[in-house]
Amino acid sequence: MVHLSGLDYTIIILFFALSLIIGLWVSKQAGKSSAEFFLSGRNMPWWLLGVSMVATTFAADTPGLVTELVRKNGVSGNWVWWAMLLTGMLTVFFYARLWRRSGITTDLEFYELRYSGKPARFLRGFRALYLGVIFNVITMAGVCLAGAKIGNILLGISQEQALLYSSIIVVIYSSLGGLKGVLITDFVQFIIAMVGSIWATIYVVNLPQVGGMDQLLQNPNVVDKLDILPDFSNPEALITLFIIPFAVQWWSTWYPGAEPGGGGYIAQRMLAAKDENHATWATLFFNFAHYALRPWPWILVGLASLIVFPTMESITTAFPSLNVEMQGQDVAYAAMMTYLPAGLIGLVLTSLIAAFMSTISTQLNWGSSYIVNDFYGRFINKNASEKQRVLVGRISTVLLMLCAALFSFYIKSAKDVFDLLLQIGAGTGLLFIMRWFWRRINPYSEIAAMGISFIIAIIFFINGKLDQPWFELQGHWQLILGVLITTVGWIIVTLLTQPSDKIVLNAFENLVFAQNGKFHNIGFKILAFFTGIIGVYSVLFATGYFIYGKLLWASILTLVAVSCCVLLIRTWKKMA
Repeated sequence: MVHLSGLDYTIIILFFALSLIIGLWVSKQAGKSSAEFFLSGRNMPWWLLGVSMVATTFAADTPGLVTELVRKNGVSGNWVWWAMLLTGMLTVFFYARLWRRSGITTDLEFYELRYSGKPARFLRGFRALYLGVIFNVITMAGVCLAGAKIGNILLGISQEQALLYSSIIVVIYSSLGGLKGVLITDFVQFIIAMVGSIWATIYVVNLPQVGGMDQLLQNPNVVDKLDILPDFSNPEALITLFIIPFAVQWWSTWYPGAEPGGGGYIAQRMLAAKDENHATWATLFFNFAHYALRPWPWILVGLASLIVFPTMESITTAFPSLNVEMQGQDVAYAAMMTYLPAGLIGLVLTSLIAAFMSTISTQLNWGSSYIVNDFYGRFINKNASEKQRVLVGRISTVLLMLCAALFSFYIKSAKDVFDLLLQIGAGTGLLFIMRWFWRRINPYSEIAAMGISFIIAIIFFINGKLDQPWFELQGHWQLILGVLITTVGWIIVTLLTQPSDKIVLNAFENLVFAQNGKFHNIGFKILAFFTGIIGVYSVLFATGYFIYGKLLWASILTLVAVSCCVLLIRTWKKMA
Protein backbone atom coordinates (compact mmCIF):
# COMPACT_ATOMS: atom_id res chain seq x y z
CA MET A 1 0.00 0.00 0.00
CA VAL A 2 1.23 3.48 -0.92
CA HIS A 3 0.83 6.27 1.61
CA LEU A 4 -0.21 9.33 -0.37
CA SER A 5 1.04 12.78 0.60
CA GLY A 6 -0.97 15.98 0.65
CA LEU A 7 0.46 16.85 -2.78
CA ASP A 8 -0.74 13.50 -4.17
CA TYR A 9 -4.27 14.04 -2.87
CA THR A 10 -4.27 17.59 -4.24
CA ILE A 11 -3.38 16.36 -7.76
CA ILE A 12 -6.09 13.68 -7.69
CA ILE A 13 -8.78 16.01 -6.31
CA LEU A 14 -7.98 18.70 -8.89
CA PHE A 15 -8.31 16.16 -11.68
CA PHE A 16 -11.70 14.96 -10.42
CA ALA A 17 -12.88 18.55 -10.06
CA LEU A 18 -11.77 19.39 -13.61
CA SER A 19 -13.62 16.35 -15.01
CA LEU A 20 -16.83 17.38 -13.22
CA ILE A 21 -16.47 21.00 -14.36
CA ILE A 22 -16.15 19.90 -18.00
CA GLY A 23 -19.23 17.68 -17.70
CA LEU A 24 -21.27 20.49 -16.13
CA TRP A 25 -19.97 23.05 -18.64
CA VAL A 26 -21.16 21.15 -21.72
CA SER A 27 -24.25 19.53 -20.13
CA LYS A 28 -26.65 22.28 -21.22
CA GLN A 29 -25.69 22.01 -24.89
CA ALA A 30 -25.43 18.20 -24.76
CA GLY A 31 -28.98 17.97 -23.40
CA LYS A 32 -30.52 19.84 -26.33
CA SER A 33 -30.79 16.78 -28.59
CA SER A 34 -29.59 13.22 -29.01
CA ALA A 35 -27.44 14.37 -31.96
CA GLU A 36 -25.62 16.78 -29.64
CA PHE A 37 -25.40 14.19 -26.86
CA PHE A 38 -24.00 11.39 -29.02
CA LEU A 39 -22.23 13.20 -31.92
CA SER A 40 -21.49 16.74 -30.69
CA GLY A 41 -23.29 18.27 -33.67
CA ARG A 42 -20.94 16.61 -36.21
CA ASN A 43 -18.43 19.48 -36.11
CA MET A 44 -15.48 18.00 -34.25
CA PRO A 45 -11.90 18.53 -35.60
CA TRP A 46 -9.66 15.58 -36.48
CA TRP A 47 -7.08 16.22 -33.74
CA LEU A 48 -9.64 16.16 -30.93
CA LEU A 49 -11.29 13.01 -32.32
CA GLY A 50 -7.94 11.31 -32.90
CA VAL A 51 -6.71 12.02 -29.38
CA SER A 52 -10.02 10.78 -28.01
CA MET A 53 -9.63 7.51 -29.90
CA VAL A 54 -6.13 7.08 -28.46
CA ALA A 55 -7.24 8.03 -24.95
CA THR A 56 -10.09 5.53 -25.09
CA THR A 57 -7.78 2.65 -26.02
CA PHE A 58 -5.41 3.71 -23.21
CA ALA A 59 -7.51 1.93 -20.59
CA ALA A 60 -6.53 1.09 -17.03
CA ASP A 61 -6.00 -2.50 -18.18
CA THR A 62 -3.72 -1.59 -21.11
CA PRO A 63 -0.44 -1.13 -19.17
CA GLY A 64 -1.23 -4.33 -17.28
CA LEU A 65 -1.91 -6.24 -20.49
CA VAL A 66 1.37 -5.09 -22.09
CA THR A 67 3.25 -5.91 -18.88
CA GLU A 68 1.71 -9.39 -18.84
CA LEU A 69 2.64 -10.00 -22.48
CA VAL A 70 6.23 -8.84 -21.89
CA ARG A 71 6.66 -10.97 -18.75
CA LYS A 72 5.34 -14.08 -20.48
CA ASN A 73 6.67 -13.77 -24.03
CA GLY A 74 9.05 -10.82 -24.07
CA VAL A 75 8.69 -7.68 -26.18
CA SER A 76 7.65 -9.79 -29.19
CA GLY A 77 4.58 -10.92 -27.24
CA ASN A 78 2.99 -7.61 -28.24
CA TRP A 79 2.51 -8.81 -31.82
CA VAL A 80 -0.85 -10.24 -30.75
CA TRP A 81 -2.11 -6.64 -30.83
CA TRP A 82 0.53 -4.91 -32.98
CA ALA A 83 -0.73 -6.95 -35.94
CA MET A 84 -4.07 -5.15 -35.65
CA LEU A 85 -2.42 -2.10 -37.23
CA LEU A 86 -3.39 -3.69 -40.56
CA THR A 87 -7.04 -3.51 -39.50
CA GLY A 88 -6.63 0.13 -38.52
CA MET A 89 -4.99 1.16 -41.78
CA LEU A 90 -7.70 -0.63 -43.73
CA THR A 91 -10.25 1.54 -41.95
CA VAL A 92 -8.23 4.72 -42.59
CA PHE A 93 -7.89 4.44 -46.34
CA PHE A 94 -10.90 2.37 -47.39
CA TYR A 95 -13.73 3.02 -44.91
CA ALA A 96 -13.34 6.29 -42.97
CA ARG A 97 -14.75 8.41 -45.81
CA LEU A 98 -17.57 5.93 -46.37
CA TRP A 99 -18.66 6.08 -42.73
CA ARG A 100 -18.70 9.88 -42.65
CA ARG A 101 -20.47 10.07 -46.00
CA SER A 102 -23.26 7.80 -44.75
CA GLY A 103 -24.55 10.57 -42.45
CA ILE A 104 -25.86 8.15 -39.82
CA THR A 105 -25.85 8.72 -36.03
CA THR A 106 -24.57 5.32 -34.93
CA ASP A 107 -22.86 2.58 -36.90
CA LEU A 108 -25.91 0.38 -36.25
CA GLU A 109 -28.06 2.60 -38.46
CA PHE A 110 -25.89 1.12 -41.21
CA TYR A 111 -28.02 -2.03 -41.13
CA GLU A 112 -31.20 -0.35 -42.31
CA LEU A 113 -29.18 1.68 -44.79
CA ARG A 114 -27.48 -1.39 -46.30
CA TYR A 115 -30.17 -4.07 -45.85
CA SER A 116 -33.93 -4.14 -46.34
CA GLY A 117 -37.11 -5.39 -44.68
CA LYS A 118 -37.87 -6.86 -41.27
CA PRO A 119 -34.58 -8.82 -41.10
CA ALA A 120 -32.69 -5.49 -41.27
CA ARG A 121 -34.80 -4.01 -38.47
CA PHE A 122 -34.34 -7.12 -36.34
CA LEU A 123 -30.58 -7.12 -36.94
CA ARG A 124 -30.28 -3.49 -35.89
CA GLY A 125 -32.19 -4.04 -32.65
CA PHE A 126 -30.43 -7.31 -31.85
CA ARG A 127 -26.97 -5.92 -32.48
CA ALA A 128 -27.78 -2.84 -30.38
CA LEU A 129 -28.23 -5.09 -27.36
CA TYR A 130 -25.51 -7.54 -28.39
CA LEU A 131 -22.83 -4.85 -28.77
CA GLY A 132 -24.20 -2.05 -26.64
CA VAL A 133 -24.91 -4.26 -23.64
CA ILE A 134 -23.26 -7.72 -23.76
CA PHE A 135 -20.03 -6.93 -25.62
CA ASN A 136 -19.77 -3.52 -24.00
CA VAL A 137 -20.21 -4.86 -20.48
CA ILE A 138 -17.47 -7.48 -21.03
CA THR A 139 -15.09 -4.79 -22.32
CA MET A 140 -15.79 -2.45 -19.42
CA ALA A 141 -15.56 -5.31 -16.91
CA GLY A 142 -11.94 -5.86 -17.93
CA VAL A 143 -11.20 -2.18 -17.38
CA CYS A 144 -13.02 -2.27 -14.02
CA LEU A 145 -10.96 -5.28 -12.93
CA ALA A 146 -7.74 -3.49 -13.84
CA GLY A 147 -8.84 -0.40 -11.92
CA ALA A 148 -9.66 -2.56 -8.90
CA LYS A 149 -6.23 -4.23 -9.02
CA ILE A 150 -4.52 -0.84 -9.12
CA GLY A 151 -6.60 0.33 -6.17
CA ASN A 152 -5.87 -2.84 -4.22
CA ILE A 153 -2.09 -2.64 -4.67
CA LEU A 154 -1.54 1.12 -4.52
CA LEU A 155 -4.21 2.11 -2.00
CA GLY A 156 -5.03 -1.09 -0.18
CA ILE A 157 -8.76 -0.83 -0.93
CA SER A 158 -11.04 -3.68 -1.90
CA GLN A 159 -12.46 -4.29 -5.37
CA GLU A 160 -15.88 -3.13 -4.19
CA GLN A 161 -14.50 0.15 -2.84
CA ALA A 162 -12.34 0.83 -5.90
CA LEU A 163 -15.24 0.36 -8.31
CA LEU A 164 -17.65 2.40 -6.19
CA TYR A 165 -15.31 5.39 -5.89
CA SER A 166 -14.08 5.35 -9.49
CA SER A 167 -17.51 4.87 -11.05
CA ILE A 168 -19.35 7.75 -9.43
CA ILE A 169 -17.60 10.66 -11.15
CA VAL A 170 -17.19 8.97 -14.54
CA VAL A 171 -20.92 8.19 -14.62
CA ILE A 172 -21.79 11.76 -13.63
CA TYR A 173 -19.76 13.55 -16.31
CA SER A 174 -20.54 10.92 -18.98
CA SER A 175 -24.28 11.22 -18.39
CA LEU A 176 -24.15 15.03 -18.22
CA GLY A 177 -21.82 16.05 -21.01
CA GLY A 178 -22.46 13.46 -23.72
CA LEU A 179 -19.82 12.90 -26.41
CA LYS A 180 -18.52 16.47 -26.31
CA GLY A 181 -17.82 16.15 -22.58
CA VAL A 182 -16.13 12.82 -23.23
CA LEU A 183 -13.98 14.26 -26.04
CA ILE A 184 -12.78 17.28 -24.08
CA THR A 185 -12.12 15.23 -20.95
CA ASP A 186 -10.34 12.59 -23.08
CA PHE A 187 -7.98 15.28 -24.36
CA VAL A 188 -7.02 16.35 -20.82
CA GLN A 189 -6.83 12.74 -19.63
CA PHE A 190 -4.57 11.72 -22.52
CA ILE A 191 -2.02 14.45 -21.71
CA ILE A 192 -2.01 13.51 -18.02
CA ALA A 193 -1.81 9.79 -18.82
CA MET A 194 1.14 10.14 -21.20
CA VAL A 195 3.08 12.50 -18.95
CA GLY A 196 2.53 10.20 -15.97
CA SER A 197 3.41 7.09 -17.97
CA ILE A 198 6.69 8.46 -19.38
CA TRP A 199 7.80 10.11 -16.14
CA ALA A 200 7.07 6.95 -14.14
CA THR A 201 9.01 4.84 -16.64
CA ILE A 202 12.09 7.07 -16.36
CA TYR A 203 11.96 6.82 -12.56
CA VAL A 204 11.38 3.04 -12.53
CA VAL A 205 14.24 2.33 -14.94
CA ASN A 206 16.58 4.33 -12.70
CA LEU A 207 15.59 2.59 -9.46
CA PRO A 208 18.59 1.17 -7.55
CA GLN A 209 17.13 -2.32 -8.00
CA VAL A 210 17.11 -1.83 -11.80
CA GLY A 211 20.25 0.27 -12.18
CA GLY A 212 19.47 2.37 -15.23
CA MET A 213 18.90 1.52 -18.89
CA ASP A 214 22.26 -0.20 -19.49
CA GLN A 215 21.86 -2.49 -16.49
CA LEU A 216 18.24 -3.19 -17.41
CA LEU A 217 19.17 -4.34 -20.91
CA GLN A 218 22.00 -6.54 -19.61
CA ASN A 219 20.12 -8.18 -16.75
CA PRO A 220 19.86 -12.00 -17.09
CA ASN A 221 16.10 -11.86 -16.43
CA VAL A 222 15.65 -9.42 -19.32
CA VAL A 223 18.20 -10.31 -22.02
CA ASP A 224 16.12 -13.05 -23.61
CA LYS A 225 12.99 -10.83 -23.57
CA LEU A 226 14.29 -7.95 -25.72
CA ASP A 227 13.76 -9.22 -29.26
CA ILE A 228 11.13 -7.20 -31.11
CA LEU A 229 10.52 -10.03 -33.57
CA PRO A 230 9.66 -13.50 -32.22
CA ASP A 231 12.18 -16.33 -32.29
CA PHE A 232 11.71 -17.85 -35.77
CA SER A 233 13.43 -21.04 -34.62
CA ASN A 234 10.68 -21.54 -32.01
CA PRO A 235 7.64 -22.89 -33.92
CA GLU A 236 5.17 -22.30 -31.08
CA ALA A 237 6.21 -18.67 -30.54
CA LEU A 238 6.30 -18.03 -34.28
CA ILE A 239 2.80 -19.44 -34.80
CA THR A 240 1.10 -17.85 -31.79
CA LEU A 241 2.79 -14.44 -31.80
CA PHE A 242 3.35 -13.77 -35.50
CA ILE A 243 1.78 -16.10 -38.05
CA ILE A 244 -1.73 -16.28 -36.57
CA PRO A 245 -2.01 -12.51 -35.88
CA PHE A 246 -0.87 -11.66 -39.43
CA ALA A 247 -2.41 -14.55 -41.35
CA VAL A 248 -5.72 -14.84 -39.52
CA GLN A 249 -6.42 -12.50 -36.64
CA TRP A 250 -6.28 -8.98 -38.12
CA TRP A 251 -8.91 -9.53 -40.83
CA SER A 252 -11.08 -12.18 -39.19
CA THR A 253 -11.79 -10.91 -35.67
CA TRP A 254 -13.85 -8.03 -34.30
CA TYR A 255 -12.19 -6.28 -31.36
CA PRO A 256 -13.07 -2.89 -29.78
CA GLY A 257 -10.91 -0.19 -31.36
CA ALA A 258 -9.70 -2.54 -34.12
CA GLU A 259 -12.88 -3.44 -35.95
CA PRO A 260 -12.33 -4.57 -39.58
CA GLY A 261 -13.90 -1.85 -41.68
CA GLY A 262 -14.44 0.37 -38.65
CA GLY A 263 -17.18 0.29 -36.05
CA GLY A 264 -18.01 0.97 -32.42
CA TYR A 265 -16.60 4.11 -30.82
CA ILE A 266 -14.12 4.52 -33.70
CA ALA A 267 -17.05 4.83 -36.11
CA GLN A 268 -18.84 7.13 -33.63
CA ARG A 269 -15.93 9.56 -33.76
CA MET A 270 -15.65 9.37 -37.55
CA LEU A 271 -19.38 10.19 -37.73
CA ALA A 272 -18.84 13.19 -35.41
CA ALA A 273 -16.11 14.68 -37.64
CA LYS A 274 -16.53 17.95 -39.54
CA ASP A 275 -16.16 16.20 -42.88
CA GLU A 276 -14.64 13.16 -44.59
CA ASN A 277 -11.08 14.52 -44.45
CA HIS A 278 -11.31 15.12 -40.71
CA ALA A 279 -12.69 11.60 -40.22
CA THR A 280 -9.78 10.10 -42.17
CA TRP A 281 -7.08 12.20 -40.48
CA ALA A 282 -8.48 11.40 -37.04
CA THR A 283 -8.32 7.67 -37.69
CA LEU A 284 -4.80 7.92 -39.18
CA PHE A 285 -3.54 9.84 -36.15
CA PHE A 286 -5.12 7.29 -33.83
CA ASN A 287 -3.34 4.36 -35.48
CA PHE A 288 0.00 6.16 -35.48
CA ALA A 289 -0.20 7.16 -31.82
CA HIS A 290 -1.74 3.88 -30.64
CA TYR A 291 0.84 1.57 -32.23
CA ALA A 292 3.98 3.71 -32.57
CA LEU A 293 4.03 6.25 -29.73
CA ARG A 294 2.56 4.66 -26.63
CA PRO A 295 3.85 1.09 -26.16
CA TRP A 296 7.48 1.60 -25.09
CA PRO A 297 6.95 3.15 -21.62
CA TRP A 298 4.77 0.16 -20.67
CA ILE A 299 7.22 -2.29 -22.23
CA LEU A 300 10.13 -0.87 -20.25
CA VAL A 301 8.19 -1.07 -16.98
CA GLY A 302 7.31 -4.66 -17.84
CA LEU A 303 10.99 -5.49 -18.41
CA ALA A 304 12.01 -3.74 -15.17
CA SER A 305 9.37 -5.72 -13.27
CA LEU A 306 11.19 -8.93 -14.23
CA ILE A 307 14.13 -7.72 -12.15
CA VAL A 308 12.21 -6.48 -9.12
CA PHE A 309 9.50 -9.18 -9.22
CA PRO A 310 10.93 -12.07 -11.26
CA THR A 311 8.04 -14.46 -10.46
CA MET A 312 4.37 -14.29 -9.54
CA GLU A 313 5.29 -15.64 -6.11
CA SER A 314 7.53 -12.62 -5.49
CA ILE A 315 4.57 -10.32 -6.18
CA THR A 316 2.21 -12.17 -3.84
CA THR A 317 4.92 -12.19 -1.16
CA ALA A 318 5.37 -8.43 -1.48
CA PHE A 319 1.60 -7.83 -1.47
CA PRO A 320 0.08 -10.42 0.88
CA SER A 321 -3.25 -8.56 0.96
CA LEU A 322 -3.74 -9.06 -2.80
CA ASN A 323 -6.88 -11.14 -3.29
CA VAL A 324 -6.33 -14.56 -4.82
CA GLU A 325 -8.95 -13.84 -7.50
CA MET A 326 -7.00 -10.73 -8.58
CA GLN A 327 -3.58 -12.31 -8.89
CA GLY A 328 -1.96 -12.38 -12.33
CA GLN A 329 1.09 -11.17 -14.22
CA ASP A 330 -0.75 -7.97 -15.15
CA VAL A 331 -0.56 -6.67 -11.56
CA ALA A 332 3.23 -6.28 -11.96
CA TYR A 333 2.70 -2.82 -13.50
CA ALA A 334 0.83 -1.52 -10.46
CA ALA A 335 3.38 -3.23 -8.21
CA MET A 336 6.20 -1.26 -9.86
CA MET A 337 4.31 1.99 -9.32
CA THR A 338 4.58 1.53 -5.54
CA TYR A 339 8.25 2.59 -5.77
CA LEU A 340 7.40 6.10 -6.99
CA PRO A 341 7.98 9.09 -4.67
CA ALA A 342 5.38 11.53 -3.35
CA GLY A 343 4.00 13.83 -6.02
CA LEU A 344 4.95 11.49 -8.85
CA ILE A 345 2.80 8.67 -7.44
CA GLY A 346 -0.08 11.14 -7.26
CA LEU A 347 0.42 12.09 -10.90
CA VAL A 348 0.74 8.46 -12.01
CA LEU A 349 -2.28 7.40 -9.98
CA THR A 350 -4.16 10.29 -11.56
CA SER A 351 -2.98 9.15 -15.01
CA LEU A 352 -4.23 5.61 -14.34
CA ILE A 353 -7.53 6.99 -13.09
CA ALA A 354 -7.66 9.14 -16.23
CA ALA A 355 -7.02 6.07 -18.39
CA PHE A 356 -9.81 4.24 -16.59
CA MET A 357 -12.23 7.13 -16.91
CA SER A 358 -11.50 7.91 -20.58
CA THR A 359 -12.23 4.34 -21.63
CA ILE A 360 -15.26 3.82 -19.42
CA SER A 361 -16.80 7.17 -20.37
CA THR A 362 -16.46 6.39 -24.08
CA GLN A 363 -17.86 2.88 -23.69
CA LEU A 364 -20.78 4.24 -21.69
CA ASN A 365 -21.60 6.96 -24.21
CA TRP A 366 -21.19 4.56 -27.13
CA GLY A 367 -23.26 1.80 -25.49
CA SER A 368 -26.04 4.16 -24.44
CA SER A 369 -26.15 5.58 -27.99
CA TYR A 370 -26.98 2.08 -29.24
CA ILE A 371 -29.64 1.58 -26.60
CA VAL A 372 -31.28 4.97 -27.28
CA ASN A 373 -31.02 5.29 -31.06
CA ASP A 374 -31.07 1.70 -32.20
CA PHE A 375 -33.34 0.03 -29.66
CA TYR A 376 -35.44 2.44 -27.59
CA GLY A 377 -36.03 5.08 -30.27
CA ARG A 378 -36.39 2.51 -33.04
CA PHE A 379 -38.57 -0.15 -31.40
CA ILE A 380 -39.87 0.98 -27.99
CA ASN A 381 -40.86 4.63 -28.45
CA LYS A 382 -40.52 5.85 -32.02
CA ASN A 383 -42.11 9.20 -31.10
CA ALA A 384 -39.83 9.85 -28.15
CA SER A 385 -38.91 13.50 -27.66
CA GLU A 386 -35.31 14.61 -27.58
CA LYS A 387 -35.53 15.08 -23.81
CA GLN A 388 -36.80 11.52 -23.41
CA ARG A 389 -33.97 10.17 -25.54
CA VAL A 390 -31.35 12.03 -23.53
CA LEU A 391 -32.95 10.83 -20.27
CA VAL A 392 -32.91 7.20 -21.43
CA GLY A 393 -29.28 7.69 -22.49
CA ARG A 394 -28.39 8.91 -19.01
CA ILE A 395 -30.25 6.08 -17.26
CA SER A 396 -28.67 3.43 -19.50
CA THR A 397 -25.24 4.96 -18.72
CA VAL A 398 -25.75 4.22 -15.02
CA LEU A 399 -27.08 0.69 -15.62
CA LEU A 400 -24.25 -0.26 -17.98
CA MET A 401 -21.70 0.85 -15.40
CA LEU A 402 -23.39 -1.24 -12.73
CA CYS A 403 -23.46 -4.38 -14.91
CA ALA A 404 -19.80 -3.98 -15.88
CA ALA A 405 -18.72 -3.57 -12.26
CA LEU A 406 -20.60 -6.73 -11.24
CA PHE A 407 -19.22 -8.82 -14.14
CA SER A 408 -15.65 -7.77 -13.28
CA PHE A 409 -15.81 -10.17 -10.33
CA TYR A 410 -16.01 -13.16 -12.74
CA ILE A 411 -12.79 -12.54 -14.69
CA LYS A 412 -9.17 -12.75 -13.60
CA SER A 413 -6.79 -10.78 -15.83
CA ALA A 414 -6.55 -8.35 -18.75
CA LYS A 415 -5.35 -11.17 -21.02
CA ASP A 416 -8.46 -13.22 -20.16
CA VAL A 417 -10.68 -10.38 -21.39
CA PHE A 418 -8.51 -9.82 -24.48
CA ASP A 419 -8.76 -13.50 -25.44
CA LEU A 420 -12.50 -13.68 -24.70
CA LEU A 421 -13.30 -10.63 -26.85
CA LEU A 422 -11.15 -11.97 -29.71
CA GLN A 423 -12.92 -15.31 -29.52
CA ILE A 424 -16.40 -13.74 -29.50
CA GLY A 425 -15.51 -11.75 -32.62
CA ALA A 426 -13.64 -14.62 -34.32
CA GLY A 427 -14.81 -15.18 -37.89
CA THR A 428 -16.93 -12.04 -38.18
CA GLY A 429 -14.20 -9.69 -39.45
CA LEU A 430 -14.26 -10.70 -43.11
CA LEU A 431 -18.00 -10.08 -43.22
CA PHE A 432 -17.58 -6.51 -41.95
CA ILE A 433 -14.94 -5.87 -44.60
CA MET A 434 -16.92 -7.40 -47.47
CA ARG A 435 -20.42 -6.12 -46.70
CA TRP A 436 -19.66 -2.73 -48.26
CA PHE A 437 -18.73 -4.36 -51.57
CA TRP A 438 -20.39 -7.81 -51.87
CA ARG A 439 -24.07 -7.33 -52.60
CA ARG A 440 -25.08 -10.87 -51.65
CA ILE A 441 -24.32 -10.33 -47.95
CA ASN A 442 -27.61 -9.85 -46.10
CA PRO A 443 -28.97 -9.63 -42.51
CA TYR A 444 -28.99 -13.43 -42.19
CA SER A 445 -25.26 -13.44 -42.92
CA GLU A 446 -24.60 -11.13 -39.97
CA ILE A 447 -26.99 -12.95 -37.64
CA ALA A 448 -25.33 -16.27 -38.47
CA ALA A 449 -21.83 -14.83 -37.93
CA MET A 450 -22.72 -13.31 -34.55
CA GLY A 451 -24.63 -16.35 -33.34
CA ILE A 452 -22.04 -18.96 -34.35
CA SER A 453 -19.03 -17.02 -33.00
CA PHE A 454 -20.78 -16.24 -29.71
CA ILE A 455 -21.82 -19.85 -29.08
CA ILE A 456 -18.30 -21.12 -29.84
CA ALA A 457 -16.76 -18.47 -27.55
CA ILE A 458 -19.10 -19.35 -24.67
CA ILE A 459 -18.32 -23.08 -25.04
CA PHE A 460 -14.57 -22.38 -24.92
CA PHE A 461 -14.99 -19.94 -21.99
CA ILE A 462 -17.03 -22.38 -19.88
CA ASN A 463 -14.69 -25.24 -20.75
CA GLY A 464 -11.72 -23.19 -19.56
CA LYS A 465 -13.38 -22.49 -16.20
CA LEU A 466 -14.16 -26.15 -15.41
CA ASP A 467 -12.03 -28.13 -12.96
CA GLN A 468 -12.20 -31.03 -15.41
CA PRO A 469 -12.48 -29.53 -18.94
CA TRP A 470 -14.43 -31.40 -21.59
CA PHE A 471 -11.48 -31.05 -23.97
CA GLU A 472 -7.94 -29.64 -24.13
CA LEU A 473 -7.26 -27.09 -26.88
CA GLN A 474 -4.73 -24.26 -26.77
CA GLY A 475 -6.01 -20.70 -27.11
CA HIS A 476 -4.57 -20.03 -30.58
CA TRP A 477 -6.16 -23.20 -31.96
CA GLN A 478 -9.45 -22.20 -30.37
CA LEU A 479 -9.23 -18.90 -32.25
CA ILE A 480 -8.48 -20.57 -35.58
CA LEU A 481 -11.28 -23.10 -35.10
CA GLY A 482 -13.70 -20.30 -34.23
CA VAL A 483 -12.66 -18.29 -37.31
CA LEU A 484 -12.98 -21.31 -39.59
CA ILE A 485 -16.40 -22.51 -38.38
CA THR A 486 -17.89 -19.00 -38.22
CA THR A 487 -16.57 -17.87 -41.62
CA VAL A 488 -17.74 -21.04 -43.38
CA GLY A 489 -21.07 -20.77 -41.56
CA TRP A 490 -21.94 -17.22 -42.57
CA ILE A 491 -20.75 -17.72 -46.17
CA ILE A 492 -23.02 -20.77 -46.52
CA VAL A 493 -25.94 -18.80 -45.08
CA THR A 494 -25.19 -15.95 -47.49
CA LEU A 495 -25.27 -18.24 -50.51
CA LEU A 496 -28.48 -19.97 -49.35
CA THR A 497 -30.43 -16.75 -48.76
CA GLN A 498 -31.46 -13.87 -50.98
CA PRO A 499 -29.62 -10.53 -51.08
CA SER A 500 -31.36 -7.36 -49.98
CA ASP A 501 -33.73 -5.41 -52.20
CA LYS A 502 -31.96 -3.94 -55.25
CA ILE A 503 -33.48 -0.51 -54.69
CA VAL A 504 -32.01 -0.39 -51.17
CA LEU A 505 -28.64 -1.65 -52.39
CA ASN A 506 -28.50 0.90 -55.20
CA ALA A 507 -29.45 3.75 -52.85
CA PHE A 508 -26.78 2.64 -50.38
CA GLU A 509 -24.04 2.46 -53.01
CA ASN A 510 -25.04 5.82 -54.52
CA LEU A 511 -24.81 7.41 -51.07
CA VAL A 512 -21.49 6.06 -49.82
CA PHE A 513 -19.63 5.65 -53.10
CA ALA A 514 -21.24 8.71 -54.75
CA GLN A 515 -20.50 8.86 -58.48
CA ASN A 516 -17.02 7.42 -58.16
CA GLY A 517 -17.87 3.72 -57.97
CA LYS A 518 -16.74 1.12 -55.46
CA PHE A 519 -13.16 0.83 -56.66
CA HIS A 520 -12.33 4.46 -57.38
CA ASN A 521 -8.61 5.18 -56.74
CA ILE A 522 -8.17 1.59 -55.51
CA GLY A 523 -4.52 1.55 -56.57
CA PHE A 524 -3.68 4.68 -54.56
CA LYS A 525 -5.61 3.32 -51.56
CA ILE A 526 -3.66 0.07 -51.61
CA LEU A 527 -0.39 2.01 -51.89
CA ALA A 528 -1.38 4.26 -48.97
CA PHE A 529 -2.43 1.21 -46.95
CA PHE A 530 0.99 -0.47 -47.21
CA THR A 531 2.87 2.82 -46.88
CA GLY A 532 1.02 3.62 -43.66
CA ILE A 533 1.75 0.18 -42.22
CA ILE A 534 5.46 0.32 -43.06
CA GLY A 535 5.74 3.88 -41.75
CA VAL A 536 4.12 3.17 -38.37
CA TYR A 537 6.09 -0.04 -37.82
CA SER A 538 9.28 1.83 -38.74
CA VAL A 539 8.62 4.44 -36.04
CA LEU A 540 7.77 1.69 -33.53
CA PHE A 541 10.97 -0.27 -34.27
CA ALA A 542 13.17 2.83 -34.54
CA THR A 543 12.05 3.93 -31.07
CA GLY A 544 12.92 0.51 -29.69
CA TYR A 545 16.33 0.42 -31.32
CA PHE A 546 17.15 3.92 -30.06
CA ILE A 547 16.30 2.70 -26.56
CA TYR A 548 18.45 -0.41 -27.08
CA GLY A 549 21.35 1.74 -28.28
CA LYS A 550 21.35 0.21 -31.78
CA LEU A 551 21.72 3.55 -33.53
CA LEU A 552 22.41 2.25 -37.05
CA TRP A 553 19.16 0.30 -37.27
CA ALA A 554 17.30 3.11 -35.53
CA SER A 555 18.61 5.66 -38.08
CA ILE A 556 17.77 3.45 -41.06
CA LEU A 557 14.22 2.89 -39.83
CA THR A 558 13.81 6.60 -39.14
CA LEU A 559 14.71 7.34 -42.77
CA VAL A 560 12.21 4.69 -43.88
CA ALA A 561 9.53 6.33 -41.72
CA VAL A 562 10.25 9.79 -43.16
CA SER A 563 10.15 8.39 -46.72
CA CYS A 564 6.80 6.73 -45.99
CA CYS A 565 5.47 10.03 -44.66
CA VAL A 566 6.47 11.90 -47.83
CA LEU A 567 5.02 9.17 -50.06
CA LEU A 568 1.82 9.09 -48.03
CA ILE A 569 1.29 12.86 -48.37
CA ARG A 570 1.71 12.67 -52.13
CA THR A 571 -0.58 9.67 -52.39
CA TRP A 572 -3.16 11.41 -50.22
CA LYS A 573 -3.26 14.39 -52.59
CA LYS A 574 -3.81 12.10 -55.55
CA MET A 575 -6.59 10.24 -53.77
CA ALA A 576 -8.29 13.53 -52.91
